[in-house]
Amino acid sequence: MLANHFPLDEKSISRLSTRGLPLEKLKEQINDSLDYSLELWRAQGLDIVKSKGYYYFGTKFLPLEKAEFCIVDIETNGSKIDKHQIIEIAGVKIKYGKITEEFESLVHCTEINSYISDITGITVEDTKDAPSLKSVLYEFKQFLGDAIFIAHDVKFDYRFISLSLEKIGLEPLLNRNLCSLALAERSLTSYRYGLSYLNDTFNLNPNPTHHRAMSDVITTYGLFKLSLESMNENVNNVEDLIKFSKTAPRKKRPKFDPFLEEKRLENLEKKEDSK
Repeated sequence: MLANHFPLDEKSISRLSTRGLPLEKLKEQINDSLDYSLELWRAQGLDIVKSKGYYYFGTKFLPLEKAEFCIVDIETNGSKIDKHQIIEIAGVKIKYGKITEEFESLVHCTEINSYISDITGITVEDTKDAPSLKSVLYEFKQFLGDAIFIAHDVKFDYRFISLSLEKIGLEPLLNRNLCSLALAERSLTSYRYGLSYLNDTFNLNPNPTHHRAMSDVITTYGLFKLSLESMNENVNNVEDLIKFSKTAPRKKRPKFDPFLEEKRLENLEKKEDSK
């Protein structure tokens, strides 16, 4: 995702998160001055720092306990950025394992088809007095800052928000990001990893309203905390965690859905009782 809007090649991006990038490699890939580029990237949510002559993502030196994460969820009226838009967005800031700030807003929209309304419960009427997409995204960008962006199946939310920012004339996101689904696959054993299924399995959110932004954010927050508690790896900083979420072996899934098995046993008991 970063490579889509970032002038550095994949190898250089990898080195920024691991052993560092030398000045000459950094300069040969940017058109503007280094100082200007560093400031621009910082405004887009990405901090790059110099240490012992090499450049790194600032998150390489950021311990998990001191990092600021932002768990995000959006609802849209379709999946195509050229035709559709965000209709609801929510986020919570996490630091020291606790929620420190919250952001939530519907977005004014003139077209939401019945299928989307059935899934989300959001109608055009609900959004008629909501602020514009431009207004909401300006506020959300300030709220997000340089926090690490977390979402369940992060590619969709991150890309849709980033492209939406471009549509209203702002720079795209460059925040470091983490997929809670990928992290869960490597830290928790489950038959499925959809957010609703994980909530049923681990009771992450006692009062969920699936496919509403803030409810899904709260569920993801519970999932993120549980994933961190369940990891056995030596993860010391944010870049270690991002790497773990992408490269650690996935947990072996059960062969059978435990919920279906539970129902099967209940049905057998009912049959026995009825004899």
